[in-house]
Amino acid sequence: MRKAVSSGKVGAGGPRSAMKGGDATGDRPKDTSDMSFEELLRLQSQVRPKANKQLVAGNSTKTRSPRQPVCVADKHRPLEMSAKVRVPFLRQVVPVSKKVARDPRFDDLSGDYNPEVFDKTYQFLNDIRAKEKQLVKKQLKKHRSGEEREKLQQLLQRMEQQETAQQERKQQQELHLALKQERRALAQQGHRPYFLKKSEQRQLALAERFKELKRSKKLESFLSRKRRRNAGKDRRRLPLSKE
Repeated sequence: MRKAVSSGKVGAGGPRSAMKGGDATGDRPKDTSDMSFEELLRLQSQVRPKANKQLVAGNSTKTRSPRQPVCVADKHRPLEMSAKVRVPFLRQVVPVSKKVARDPRFDDLSGDYNPEVFDKTYQFLNDIRAKEKQLVKKQLKKHRSGEEREKLQQLLQRMEQQETAQQERKQQQELHLALKQERRALAQQGHRPYFLKKSEQRQLALAERFKELKRSKKLESFLSRKRRRNAGKDRRRLPLSKE
């Protein structure tokens, strides 16, 4: 054991002077690297656990300063990165506020689409469309020829197509409502409710359309257009003749 060396190092105060955190002169704290194992045990029994931990740590371990947060003077200023850390390939230098578009047709905030409620709420648009249609017809009479007349004709045709599609959609809604009331009446009578398939609903809608065309005497023209369209499709499907 290093009895002689340790006794000379400790000095007159012995272990108690080391416990106080300095040597005999009191200039600097006592280094425990040169103390013997016996003196360390004696010192551990005399000093409190927390003070002993600080004393044994001494100069052997250095306390690391906590990493200071990165301070940015301006929020639009590029962030300063450390040269010791590898910069990623894709990084956001300046934050850009992205505008997110919201489609009311597919957003839960707009609620569920009810065609009956929608038609009642925006019924005033039908009067506006009728006035616009009359205005387009008046302008069409003024322009006898030219590019402006073609644009007005295309606009009038598109408005008529929209009006026809709206009428067909309204007829389908009325048919669906009539079937719903019929199922409800049968359920009240004790019958088991029967729900039509989509193919059956299309057949009923087609039958109602034929009745409407026959009533307005437009069935023959509709059937002739249908035959020409089907003949064109069949002609395209035929194989080409080999010469």
